Amino acid sequence: MDTMREEKRNAIPAIGYYPQEEISTGTTLIAMEYNGGVVVGTDSRTSAGSFITSRATNKITPITDNLVVCRSGSAADTQAIADIAKYYIETFSMMENENVTIYRATQIFRQFLYNYRDSLSASVLVAGYDDKLGGQLYALPIGGFVTRQRSTASGSGSTFVQGFLDSKWRPDLTLEECKAIVKQAVGLAVFRDGSSGGVVRVATIDKTGTKLELFRPDKPGFPSVAPPKGHLSFPDHIEQSV
Repeated sequence: MDTMREEKRNAIPAIGYYPQEEISTGTTLIAMEYNGGVVVGTDSRTSAGSFITSRATNKITPITDNLVVCRSGSAADTQAIADIAKYYIETFSMMENENVTIYRATQIFRQFLYNYRDSLSASVLVAGYDDKLGGQLYALPIGGFVTRQRSTASGSGSTFVQGFLDSKWRPDLTLEECKAIVKQAVGLAVFRDGSSGGVVRVATIDKTGTKLELFRPDKPGFPSVAPPKGHLSFPDHIEQSV
């Protein structure tokens, strides 16, 4: 069987063909259920290979007043999926004259991620609140498999903070405690992960709706990380300042 080699194609200026690297959202997505809703947090870096295309991308996309989706993977793919799913959710809500539940909205996302799994590079976290099940968090990795989570992380920065989240979650978390954990987890991932960075965005979803917050590195409230100091690199007989 003939196969095409995966290689970067050369530009053909005569026909206006200039190949570009895929724009990726990087990334760090953190989400956690608490007693009354869900808190999600993300970084804001978008990159194409080693080039940072944006330092202030909003990866938290509102779908309804009580539902958001956090996006990772190809920026174009995740934006398209969010727009299409939002259209379907709004259409069903108008036709049936009632709000679509968070679980049903998640299945709409799952259908597209699964049906086009060979064409898309998209992973999302769906977080929302409805009167039926309260605050809910669903993780949809590449391929469209759905699991409900109490606490989860996604993206390239997730490997650095999964243990931190496991140690912090408990059933009776308050809103402020949950926000502090999520914000700190994003800060820890940004500190270690070369593909994450920028500002920290936090969204709280409960029965009153969605509240978005932004924390800048140059303003109070941004999560700080104090790693242990390394050993001095010179021999003991050489004087050096600590």
